[in-house]
Amino acid sequence: MNSATKTLNLPSLTADLLSQTNLKIDNTFSSTWKSIGFNIMLRQAKFSKRSGTPVGDITYLLMLWVWLKVDSVAMFSRDALLSFSAAKKDALYDLLNREDLDWRKLQLLTAKKVLKTNSKNKLSAFVIDDTVKTRRGKRMPGVSSHFDHLTARCVMGQQIVTLGVANDEQFVPVDNEIFISQVKEQALDYRFDDGRSIAAKRYQKSKQQTKPEMVCDMIARAIRGGIHADYFLADAWFATKHILSMTIEHSLVAIVRMKKNKMKYRLVVDGEIKLLCAKALYKAHVKGCWQTLNHVPYQSKSIVVELNLASSDKETAQWVKVKLLFVRSVNEEKQQASKHDWALFLTTDSELEDEKILEVYALRWGIEVYFKEAKQKLGFLKEQSRHYSAYIASIHLTGLRFCLLLFAKQEQGSARLSEVRNGFEESLSCLNFASKLWGLFKVLIAGALNEMVSLTTVEKGDVLNKIEQTVVDFFTQVMQMDNFTLRQEALE
Repeated sequence: MNSATKTLNLPSLTADLLSQTNLKIDNTFSSTWKSIGFNIMLRQAKFSKRSGTPVGDITYLLMLWVWLKVDSVAMFSRDALLSFSAAKKDALYDLLNREDLDWRKLQLLTAKKVLKTNSKNKLSAFVIDDTVKTRRGKRMPGVSSHFDHLTARCVMGQQIVTLGVANDEQFVPVDNEIFISQVKEQALDYRFDDGRSIAAKRYQKSKQQTKPEMVCDMIARAIRGGIHADYFLADAWFATKHILSMTIEHSLVAIVRMKKNKMKYRLVVDGEIKLLCAKALYKAHVKGCWQTLNHVPYQSKSIVVELNLASSDKETAQWVKVKLLFVRSVNEEKQQASKHDWALFLTTDSELEDEKILEVYALRWGIEVYFKEAKQKLGFLKEQSRHYSAYIASIHLTGLRFCLLLFAKQEQGSARLSEVRNGFEESLSCLNFASKLWGLFKVLIAGALNEMVSLTTVEKGDVLNKIEQTVVDFFTQVMQMDNFTLRQEALE
């Protein structure tokens, strides 16, 4: 079953940066490598090699190989990897399979450097999400069964939990973790050389920790590493009491999608304390009371309630004030929303305005762009190795490649890299509902007009309708308000 919302095919960051006819990828990559000080960060992350090719050279090749099909010079010809000696290939795989390398720290250092180059943004948010990489093969080690939200079915593969920082101009991946479920788990068919190594410990955690526990650890590591944000954003699959407690502990304002499950909220009605679930709140206080939101194709109704963050009845109650925001798309054909046509947002800042909640939550779109680009262009879990250390290296190398692209774009300037786009990043990694929004509208309008072969006075109305529908489709996609997503949430 597919989403009813049409996916917008806009240029990715990789295509935007590397598709210029006068660009040589190895020259750009080399200069960016030096500008960002990557060799220094390798030493800070304690990457070392006792003999043979220096570790910096091998890491450089591992970072670059996914772009070798791009027009290049010098030793990086069209099929450069085939021209390497056997020893060079062995050196690449030896580094991928090393159990002692802290790829996580290297990515955190790189992300921190990218964020520092653009630190003037007033609005920033931690964004968490997961994606599934389908892996086929009966003997593929370290995989298990996972529910894929995009296809609404279970698949065999690896689930990667990713943490990033989003602001009104970019999304920067900060950390990754592999989650292995207990369903149809395929254990490793080899032993680690050292059970105390980084890779061995991460493998054990990937099996023992829940995803909320992973998220809390990732946020804590990022903050300890000097990366900070004002908000925490996540979809309904990560909206747990454990995670909400973590955001309060770290003074983060959480804005999350909530499932329409049996979780109870406390409110006072006519002097009487009531405990109601989301569906009961909708029927009693929302249905028929919708209010129009400014500048966005939604109607909303917000309610301030209390939520008990204690995970069980045996624990002491931890009531906190939260704001629930019920949202539905504007549909002139329906006077009332059906039982599936509304979404629920929660924020731990009960005074946050409704429009601001949606404005900030829209920044979560950056991680969706990153996942799409990671799988299509950045070599996400495509290294040909069955070692768990290589899995870890691959997910962090993908994040590192994206960070270097961001840094290169910041260094060279968006106008120089993409003049035809008039300085607007069409990958949608820069997105807010305010100052940048008109730039987005211009892109959407241009796409709509390109579909009109000729225009007459009579057709002007068709053009305006096409523009309006394109904008509505975009907002629906960003805010996960399509029927497919809403019905998945309703079934939970």
